[in-house]
Amino acid sequence: MRLSAGFSIACAALPLCCFTLLLSGCTAEMKARAYAGDDRDSWQQPERVISELQLSAGQTVADIGSGGGYFTFRLADAVGETGRVYAVDVDADMNERLERLAVERGAANVITVLADYDDPKIPEPVDLVFTSNTYHHIQDRVAYFRRAARYLKPGGRLAVLEFKKHGFLQRFLGHSTDDDVIVTELEQAGYQLHAQLEFLEKQSFLIFDRPAESSPTLPTG
Repeated sequence: MRLSAGFSIACAALPLCCFTLLLSGCTAEMKARAYAGDDRDSWQQPERVISELQLSAGQTVADIGSGGGYFTFRLADAVGETGRVYAVDVDADMNERLERLAVERGAANVITVLADYDDPKIPEPVDLVFTSNTYHHIQDRVAYFRRAARYLKPGGRLAVLEFKKHGFLQRFLGHSTDDDVIVTELEQAGYQLHAQLEFLEKQSFLIFDRPAESSPTLPTG
């Protein structure tokens, strides 16, 4: 898909974590800046987000729609050297960039995964599936997250950060999903709502328990 020159320039300023080819006309560095935005730290409260996840050293996490790695390295710090974070994305360029950053930072516990659009392809069962500002990009979300449940360990959790309809871009471009829609869809996929955190102004923050009937399995093929 070829984007117009005007949109290619404008996309560098959009603070939207993209799980599709919407920003395919941008370089990896431009996309990484777009995902983060100039003021993201001020409204994202990443330290508190990570704290609320209550991760422990040695745990494994899948960061679905990892993009520029905004949360990936914070998650990696939280699980420590004995843990692992799988940076899952469908964008090979972003994965290559993140791999370079992991080497530069000495983050040997960060492993990139090139996913399919309908399957995160996580290499092993994990303690937490985490996704930020990616939910609205996923097609057939009930089927996707029902499939994703097989990558969760017993007692594992799913955490969803998603934009609220707070601004023009979210309303016009559809880069948001209402809380009740997320809850309804994930309940249909078999999850149970564990916590609904309200401290983020621009985002929903929902944590779900893994479907009890799911069996963790390694991907095949």
